[in-house]
Amino acid sequence: MNHAQNEGLSRRRILGGAAGLAAGAAAVAAGLPSGSASAAPAQHAPDLARWRRQAAHVTITRDDWGVPHVVGKTDADAVFGMMYAQAEDDFNRIERNYLVSLGRLAEAEGESAIWQDLRQRLFIDPEVLKGDYAKSPAWLRELMQAWADGLNYYLATHPEVQPRVISRFEPWMPLSFSEGSIGGDIERVPLTQLEAFYGRRAVPMTDEERGLLFREPSGSNGMAIAPSHTRDGHALLLINPHTSFFFRSEQHVTSGAGLNVYGAATWGQFFIYQGFNANTGWMHTSSGVDNVDEFAETIVTGADGSRSYRYGNELRPVTTKTITLSYRTAEGGRAQRSFTTFATHHGPIVREADGKWIAFALMNKPVEALQQSFLRTKTRDYEDFIQVAGLKANSSNNTLFADSTGEIAFLVPQFMPVRDDRFDYRKPVDGSDPATDWRGLHSLGSLPQAVNPENGWAFNTNNWPWTAAGADSPKAADYPRYFDQAGENPRGPQAIRVLSARRDFTPQTLIAAAFDTYLTAFARLVPGLAAAWDKLPEGDQQKARLAGPIGLLRGWDYRWGAQSTATSLAVFWAEALWAPLAQAARDAGMSMWDYLAERATDAQRLAALDAAVERLTQDFGNWQVPWGEINRFQRNDGAIVQTFDDAKPSSPVPFTSAQWGSLASFGARRYPGTKRYYGTSGNSFMAVVEFGPRLRAWAVTAGGASGHPDSPHFNDQAERYASGDLRPVYFYPEELKGHVERTYKPGK
Repeated sequence: MNHAQNEGLSRRRILGGAAGLAAGAAAVAAGLPSGSASAAPAQHAPDLARWRRQAAHVTITRDDWGVPHVVGKTDADAVFGMMYAQAEDDFNRIERNYLVSLGRLAEAEGESAIWQDLRQRLFIDPEVLKGDYAKSPAWLRELMQAWADGLNYYLATHPEVQPRVISRFEPWMPLSFSEGSIGGDIERVPLTQLEAFYGRRAVPMTDEERGLLFREPSGSNGMAIAPSHTRDGHALLLINPHTSFFFRSEQHVTSGAGLNVYGAATWGQFFIYQGFNANTGWMHTSSGVDNVDEFAETIVTGADGSRSYRYGNELRPVTTKTITLSYRTAEGGRAQRSFTTFATHHGPIVREADGKWIAFALMNKPVEALQQSFLRTKTRDYEDFIQVAGLKANSSNNTLFADSTGEIAFLVPQFMPVRDDRFDYRKPVDGSDPATDWRGLHSLGSLPQAVNPENGWAFNTNNWPWTAAGADSPKAADYPRYFDQAGENPRGPQAIRVLSARRDFTPQTLIAAAFDTYLTAFARLVPGLAAAWDKLPEGDQQKARLAGPIGLLRGWDYRWGAQSTATSLAVFWAEALWAPLAQAARDAGMSMWDYLAERATDAQRLAALDAAVERLTQDFGNWQVPWGEINRFQRNDGAIVQTFDDAKPSSPVPFTSAQWGSLASFGARRYPGTKRYYGTSGNSFMAVVEFGPRLRAWAVTAGGASGHPDSPHFNDQAERYASGDLRPVYFYPEELKGHVERTYKPGK
């Protein structure tokens, strides 16, 4: 059997057959429940009967944590119910994600969002997406229609919910938001420079865009452990995304067509992005591969004002397109702005640098991305999973994989352009030189990977792939340099440390490893600080002033804890050291981790400790403050951007930012009016899965499953989240018995 035949067979197996989907569509036509939809707006009336018929084939069961378990007759029914349940929990986040992905955020938030919308619309054209929808496979169109129907039925049956902009969802819209990663590759385009180019005025880059501000690393941890390294001979998978809090919805979605998947779905998407079914599990981590490039174009303006760009020995015409964007005015009305935009065959022009126009090239395969995202949720083993990966429509994520047959794997993104390694693609390359062009995509077999490594485990912490499986990792020398831009980070050595510590992992010891308290960054940084203090002469005022803080840090075991005063001092010290050295580290081409350890001067280290002591004393009365008094989880309301308040209840969180090597990540800082740190990112949905004859899983979600402050499930998981106390997942119907809060049909 050749590859194409094998791939086709695998996908038919996953889908349960196109004929089955068609039959399911016909079956939806039966039944008409009575319900609360009679109060729906008149504009929905022609669709209500169809929506009600589909709702009759869907059951939603809420467990005692508020997690929805959606069961549909067909995959389309399941998608319908999945989206209805998401809308129940947080319609606001669904709509906002589509305002962003469709380039319509300014319609809700005003002209300040116009540049973000323009950036999106340079790559996303609604008319093109409508054409893509029309050409999509029939089974995918059916799911997209069910997606729209589920959301529209929710709005029709909940007239009290007032969308900010999108009052009706169209089935082509999921193609604008189909890959599912934390933030699309498009976010690498600096908005200030886009504004400078198309606004025709000078706009300086922000410190954040230049990477000079301290910020929580975005990304995730994933670990896969082979049966050879587990006590009970079953593969284990750690799912530990580090995202903005409340970024994804925890759901269990099942259909009579073979769908049975549990995990986290990004609000507004109809596939589980990080999760598992009874046989396979997948965890995505943000990748450091270089598959987004900038091309410096040489522009030639003709006597008639026309523009061309140089490509080899020829001049090619610059493509122009008018993009008109709407925005909300200060008075609440609507206005528009139009832009003439430019593109070459490399991609849209996004900025100007050194007299060259910069074109931005990235993956733009919305149909394939949506197919890959959904089809992997129905895979039955590694062979199925890799066949789906053959769509090559994952551009931003590494994958940690495990299955019930005991196979494990580490994979890099499958969308990987072939390039000439003579050129440094970390900066704009000469677009006029044809040798810099992308030359198709790498085959899956030519990508760095670790499949069933002999060492018995694989991991990624957003670090390079060269340590993913210990001694069995892919070797950097065997691959072009564009396969890694991330380098190592403090979590990498920590992951190797905990994975190498035993060969008898259980789900519980894997959870413990994921919350191991050791901070590798401080184990590397603090000795240099202590040595700097030792060099000060006796009688020196700074030496006397810092003797107590140095003694605390010198005696520290580099472990975080809610009662640890050393953790507080170390974090404040490292943050004070960070800001003055960020530009120097960038200029040196070094990671901050390496630069702080190797290039910071003794004077800089000691000055930062002085600053840390002063800030702790100013804010908390002394410099010996337990970390849990500072580092807090607080959920006050359902707003996407919260207002934090030291006077309101909050929970202590013992783990730190991933910046310092903590596998459990809590990205927290001070906010206007606060002295305490409040977290907004890091550990979010988290799960540990054991694959075997019968799957077992444990999970926790930051805060709770609902985005409504009046729900009992708005903050009922906060204490479990902070303590790493994962709860059992109710994956099988018999496990759900006794834990049912309510069961209902959509619209009831």
